[in-house]
Amino acid sequence: MIKRELTTIEFTVQINQADHLLLKQAAFFEGLSLDDFIVNSALSVAKQTIRKHNTLHLTINDQNVFAKALISSPYPNTTMQKALQLSSELLEE
Repeated sequence: MIKRELTTIEFTVQINQADHLLLKQAAFFEGLSLDDFIVNSALSVAKQTIRKHNTLHLTINDQNVFAKALISSPYPNTTMQKALQLSSELLEE
């Protein structure tokens, strides 16, 4: 298990009583303190948001690179042909 140095940061959030009770109940069901539940939930959403953003960003770039590679792909040279032949022979055994 990786131990991380903890930094204490305090912040205040104003929510209505119904939302507060909802969060407390969810934290209770998860066996977590309200603080831990809120931090874990926020981190989970933050990671998902970043992953989604990075995936969309990379997908556009990767599509362009992939399309260009397909359009202008060179014919395999002698070394590549030998490697392909060897791998085919090894996989057939």
